Amino acid sequence: HGGVPDPVKAPPTGKRVAIVGAGPAGITVAGELARLGHEVVMYEALHLAGGVLMYGIPQFRLPKEIVQFEINSLKRLGVTIHTDYVIGKSETVKQLMEEGFDAVFIATGAGLPVFLKIPGENAIGVFSANEFLTRANLMRAIDFPRFATSPIRPHRAITVGGGNVAMDSARTALRLGAESIIVYRRSRDEMPARSEEIHHAEEEGVIFHLLTNPVRIVTDARNQVIGMECLRMELGEPDASSRRRPVPVKGSEFIVPADTVIVAIGNQPNPLVPQTSPEIETSRWGTINADPVTMMTSMPGVFAGGDIVSGAATVISAMGQGKIAARHMHDYLMK
Repeated sequence: HGGVPDPVKAPPTGKRVAIVGAGPAGITVAGELARLGHEVVMYEALHLAGGVLMYGIPQFRLPKEIVQFEINSLKRLGVTIHTDYVIGKSETVKQLMEEGFDAVFIATGAGLPVFLKIPGENAIGVFSANEFLTRANLMRAIDFPRFATSPIRPHRAITVGGGNVAMDSARTALRLGAESIIVYRRSRDEMPARSEEIHHAEEEGVIFHLLTNPVRIVTDARNQVIGMECLRMELGEPDASSRRRPVPVKGSEFIVPADTVIVAIGNQPNPLVPQTSPEIETSRWGTINADPVTMMTSMPGVFAGGDIVSGAATVISAMGQGKIAARHMHDYLMK
């Protein structure tokens, strides 16, 4: 509603900072460092800043006008934002440092989707949750024909997964006019989604097939999705995550008709920056190794935070790491 005063900005320090990725961690660091008087330049791969706040979380949970207000606040603080700019392709982190930046913060997130690795997964009508939500949110396919993005018009959509992203995908499918079904291999008690998100999905009419595991996507002669073959499961002993392990029930196969399948079973770290920056150490999971106290990487002057360090987590966790990183980056820059 306006009326929010811009933060008081410290005198210029003469230090320049590059931020790779304009998601929750990146915009947090940008705001903190700009307030402290540093020159901040952001590089964002997509055409709008905001990261998962813009493309991943649906409008009905986080209005994009609120995110844009925050981005505009950064611009008023003097932050420069380059969109459609892919670090790792356009240039590398090392080149940023060679261009005269005094420090770099990597916040490229965990945007590499995990797939089911079952037959039929390359069929027409199968989406990762990333693509499905990006088309609906950032590219406004949900607002066709006012926006020219190809519309997604599912009649019967299956979302595979039990996390918050699965709930967002299933509820978005409802708003696109589909009968929306969630398939999850464990019981409701083991679902990683927040209980209120599950409750909202149920309240809106999402159908839950629990203790159900997909084994094959069924297609027609044109390789178009017409259903999903599933297997009933029962819960066995707890596994390493302390959740009871799902065990297949022999001979319980059945087919759920559908024309759209949305895979929402997790994401891996974005590999582009680590692959093009051998100076930066990574873990066997592809995350960047950063000092847990300072968030500095193995490359001097280069810091990292958010999902690229922790693996797929929450917005608030990424912002928290951004706050920590900004404090130590300021100390580094001033020394």
